[in-house]
Amino acid sequence: MISIVGYGSYVPKNRIKTSEIAKIWGKDPQNVERGLGVYEKSVPSLDEDTITIATAATKYALKRAGIDPEEIGAIYVGSESHPYVVKPSGTVVAAAIGCEGELKCADYEFACKAGTAAIQNVMGLIEGEYIKYGLAIGADTSQGAPGDALEYAASAGGAAFILSKKNKDSIATIEETLSYTTDTPDFWRREYQHYPQHGGRFTGEPAYFKHVGTATKMMMDRMSLNPDDLDYIVFHMPNAKFPVNMAKKLGFSTEQVTQGLVVSKIGNTYSGSSLLGLTAVLDVAKPGDKILMSSYGSGAGSDSFYITVDDAIEKKRDMCPKTWDMIDNKRYIDYATYTIYRKKILMR
Repeated sequence: MISIVGYGSYVPKNRIKTSEIAKIWGKDPQNVERGLGVYEKSVPSLDEDTITIATAATKYALKRAGIDPEEIGAIYVGSESHPYVVKPSGTVVAAAIGCEGELKCADYEFACKAGTAAIQNVMGLIEGEYIKYGLAIGADTSQGAPGDALEYAASAGGAAFILSKKNKDSIATIEETLSYTTDTPDFWRREYQHYPQHGGRFTGEPAYFKHVGTATKMMMDRMSLNPDDLDYIVFHMPNAKFPVNMAKKLGFSTEQVTQGLVVSKIGNTYSGSSLLGLTAVLDVAKPGDKILMSSYGSGAGSDSFYITVDDAIEKKRDMCPKTWDMIDNKRYIDYATYTIYRKKILMR
């Protein structure tokens, strides 16, 4: 069985309020907040990108894992905002943590589920005994065109997970994973385009709800689970309404979703979204707790994971900053500063 032996998260300190963006574009701030359930979002500084976010999260994961970085045999970074089109992010992360050399490394893209796809690939390498430890990362500095609906939630952040075969240092065991995939073009960005396009309400149904719902139902059927068998539920969070409504449709309570619902305070971190929700849950979960996580990536697909929390969580989680503590450590910026940080206005 494959387990998580280390995890880490990172959220940039900058925040912009949803109401600030709404006022600029002549929208009613309260209507926007109610419509999305997002009240503010994280914004990367000029010196932050997917690689720096991935590296920061990885360093926390390494501290919790307590292993030599050179023992890591694979690094996969999932993102839709890699700084380079041609040049991997993973090699920079490898150099930053000191594990260059005999190493499997690649960057992944599948919209917002690239990070969970990375976890699945690391799991396969460990199960096949090609590597002892593997590192999977989901991180993004997501894009939203000025005035577009995406701008209210597209944010920045990420999480990293070090996996190995189950042992005494296991934080949590991945009991099962599966995926549901179709060709559903709800969201896309073509070559040379800076901002993505989307199908508006089409992104909810048949995109998000069909894939997340189907993958979650498949997992529950495969593992013979009822809603009451689970302590925590984490879904991809493009906004706060989608995951809460998804939970209700499947018979889960709001309480099962709340701990991992980070989107209201930091927005949609794309490849980092469901993974940051998972780190927030691991920060408080007790040994024996059951977690179900289902990511979502436009295009479209969903990866679902059934996870049991292990004993080592009690001694490891306090070694590093917790996700909600990072979320609460913030400074607000105005829209003018935001446009500079996101390079909507280029500085000379």
